[in-house]
Amino acid sequence: MGAMNVSTSPATSAASVSVAPVSGLRDFMEFCRVPRLLYSGMKGFSPSLDAERWTLHAHKLNPHYNLVRSQAFLAKRNGATVGRIEAQIYRDAKPNEASPAQFGSLDAINDPAVVAALLAAAETWLAGQGASVVVGPFSPSINAECGLLVQGEDAVPMIFMPWHPPYLAGLVEQAGYSKARDLISYRYDVSDVDRAFEPVLLNRPEWKERLKFRPLKLDDIKSEVALMTRLFNDAWSGNWGFVPITEAEFKSMADSLKFLMTPDYGFVIELDGEPVAFGIVIPNLHEIVADMDGRLGVTGIPKLVSRIRKMPYNSGRLALFGMKHELHKSARGGVVVLTMVEHMKLLSRKVALDHIEFGWVLENNAGMRKPIEMSGAKIDKIHRIYEKRLAGAPGANTPG
Repeated sequence: MGAMNVSTSPATSAASVSVAPVSGLRDFMEFCRVPRLLYSGMKGFSPSLDAERWTLHAHKLNPHYNLVRSQAFLAKRNGATVGRIEAQIYRDAKPNEASPAQFGSLDAINDPAVVAALLAAAETWLAGQGASVVVGPFSPSINAECGLLVQGEDAVPMIFMPWHPPYLAGLVEQAGYSKARDLISYRYDVSDVDRAFEPVLLNRPEWKERLKFRPLKLDDIKSEVALMTRLFNDAWSGNWGFVPITEAEFKSMADSLKFLMTPDYGFVIELDGEPVAFGIVIPNLHEIVADMDGRLGVTGIPKLVSRIRKMPYNSGRLALFGMKHELHKSARGGVVVLTMVEHMKLLSRKVALDHIEFGWVLENNAGMRKPIEMSGAKIDKIHRIYEKRLAGAPGANTPG
């Protein structure tokens, strides 16, 4: 597909927007750094490390790309990069109740012509793959970073959570997209009371012997990955948009995370001797790399390694959590979630986090949301998934 030239109205810009497929290493590197090029200095934005973005978007490094056909695009005006987007369609997997045709990694300047041109490029490519309905953003998958930030732009930036400026959602809606689902993230502020906290449920006789928490075995990550993959896929199989995560994808994530975390940050919950849930808290890397502006360079690598090992973190995110599906919407499942919160409070004595983000949870997942809210956590961020039926599409392949 060649470059697309889109004329803009005088209200936006006199110049045209050129959208072209990402091709070659130079384009790829540019694609990865677009957010920090466009959003640097905006309140609430913290750039990810370029090297970390490479592992997310490189087809040879991220096993997700074995599951999809995809094409990334860059938008330029007068030679300057003004936006990006990626389109993908699953080869065989069928997302639960959602279209397999998706867009993601949408970032752009505050210009409706730029956003419209990027979305049009993705839609044209997806239509050529047989798509009738497009959903997104998934960057690049529902098991990675997803949603467009519509609330919480000024909240503490969190690792592996996409950030977008306030104008972007409105420009996507102007291009004909409407809400499909909202993803809710919660903030829990850890207090001195929490650090002195004595567990209630974990000390009750009826649960004390039945519920056990053990740390992840980072020295045996292969077996832990197999366990977590099974639990995660069982836990979220009924969720809207769910696509089973592969062991290769989970191992790729685990290999990256083990450099950031100690055994204290990961746990497996056993009920009556059987593993029924797991959780991984990721320390918020943004805190220790904000001054690097996304760049590492030769001198940055030893500096980063030293900071990871020595610098304390103030915040972290419960990024991965899975509980057996049979426990969802059950009293035992509620106890498991509430005891997880108790465990996190005990964890705060060791890792000294001031706040923990629980994210994300589908807006209609009352079974997860209610126990989190009972803990005192407050909604901190909302990311929105959008959808659009393409013009001339024969019919919906997603429910209304």
